[in-house]
Amino acid sequence: MKKWTWFGRIVGGGTLLGAALMGASGARGADHIDSPAATAEPSADIADFYAWMSADAEDLNLVLTTSPFAMPTTRFSDATQFVMHVASRAEFGSTTADDARVVCQFYSADELECWVIGDNGSVVDYVEGNPSNPAGLVSTSGDLRVFAGPRNDPFFFNLDGFRRTIDTVRSLAPGLTFNAGNCPTVTTEQSGTLVEQLTTDMNGTAATDDFAGANILALVVQVDKDLVDSGGPILATWAATHTAE
Repeated sequence: MKKWTWFGRIVGGGTLLGAALMGASGARGADHIDSPAATAEPSADIADFYAWMSADAEDLNLVLTTSPFAMPTTRFSDATQFVMHVASRAEFGSTTADDARVVCQFYSADELECWVIGDNGSVVDYVEGNPSNPAGLVSTSGDLRVFAGPRNDPFFFNLDGFRRTIDTVRSLAPGLTFNAGNCPTVTTEQSGTLVEQLTTDMNGTAATDDFAGANILALVVQVDKDLVDSGGPILATWAATHTAE
């Protein structure tokens, strides 16, 4: 078994999402096969990143997906590290935060290691083995649970509407003005057109999901919040993939 450090070259970014989560540096959007550099390394191409608290607010759930349109033979690469960052703050809007990380690395086609690394760089939990059981691979402490494997892609994507929206935005771009936050100002009519295009197909019917029935590789982590909230109860999450060293 070969253990890796978490340091490496960032090759992908994912969606910012979560419960009571604040923004952090990194990519801010879904990355579904729209970047040549990312699609050159499918296992390192983060499609989406989801985060939410358990119903009792005791655990943080993190889901990172890669390899859109995964086939039955598609596997996570042992040359890629998957890093889920959790920044914790004492209050909303604070610029001071602790940064914990969940780092996962496959060391064979079906086995991985995952570390929970605290803000001070120490390993606060660890698990290894085959994560394919839907119930999850659980650490000795019981505070870390990991599943990895193919799942139906949960991201809803209307390709036809997306393409029409791109064309509309390009046609509007020369006349747009931007506010202090660098967001474009659009009229009610323009906004209505964009929403209509995103929510319907070409024939005007309700949008269809072009990812319906398509598989994707999912890395699912549940971690006790006490392992990642040393800086306070306000959590922000983001994910990245790295080339293993």
